Amino acid sequence: MYVIFGANGRAGGETARALLERSEPVRVVVRHREQGERWKALGVEVALASLDDAAQVSDVLTGATAAFLLEPPPVANDPFEQATAISTALSEAVRRSDLSRAVVLSAVGAQHASGTGVIATLHQLEASLAGTAPATAFLRSGYFIETWSEVAECAVADGILPSFLDLDQKIPMVSTTDVGQAAARLMTEQWTGTRIVELGGITDWSARDVAAAFAEVLNRPVKPMWVPPEQRSAMLAEEGLPEEVVTVLLGMYEGITNGRFTREDGSEHWRGSTSLTTAVEHIVTKLRTAV
Repeated sequence: MYVIFGANGRAGGETARALLERSEPVRVVVRHREQGERWKALGVEVALASLDDAAQVSDVLTGATAAFLLEPPPVANDPFEQATAISTALSEAVRRSDLSRAVVLSAVGAQHASGTGVIATLHQLEASLAGTAPATAFLRSGYFIETWSEVAECAVADGILPSFLDLDQKIPMVSTTDVGQAAARLMTEQWTGTRIVELGGITDWSARDVAAAFAEVLNRPVKPMWVPPEQRSAMLAEEGLPEEVVTVLLGMYEGITNGRFTREDGSEHWRGSTSLTTAVEHIVTKLRTAV
């Protein structure tokens, strides 16, 4: 049995689907029963647990062949306090349940304890979970291409792609489809010890490359627009994010600009197979379907 946390999110959902494609038995873990209904319809086992409750997490991990663990993106309160609570609960639960193999979602740049904003919470997560299972893999993902869905409407409606990233700075980006495939591969492989797997796309891309992909999909010009740092806080606040969350998100973009979103020497460097255009096409299709 393969246990998946975060199945209703991007990476967790793609991991569950990748395992189902391999005809593997899957148990998804959700916080509220209604969140599991669509998975039940696919024949997936659904379990209930809160990520910050070690006893509940231990119960759903018991008997698992492998588990996909993560820390949800912060949406309220102090992100570092949330990270501490979840990291502590997960590490305790992994030990209690005698989980043999864990694949932990992390991010490129998580080798740094500071200077990376929200990514530093994943440094904390890695430190807590290191060595808790006989086989532990930290899957450090590049910047999710699907994150651009948050500004895709601007590209579709106005031909403008707002970006907090420097327009020509190429960084590791990857589709969550490839994240799911990589996680499923790691979960079903036989190995022991600790691995750091850093996952990017076919090549590294820039915001200007993303705008070009939107232009190709939409068949009309799309211009990337760099958003100056002094305008970013207000934009994120308009989305309802509290100040503490805004601070760590902006810290991440500052870290990327400062060159801290880079692969670590000595880690495994993997590449996905989903093209930037294909991933953007999925974003646009989903946006149009939702209208």
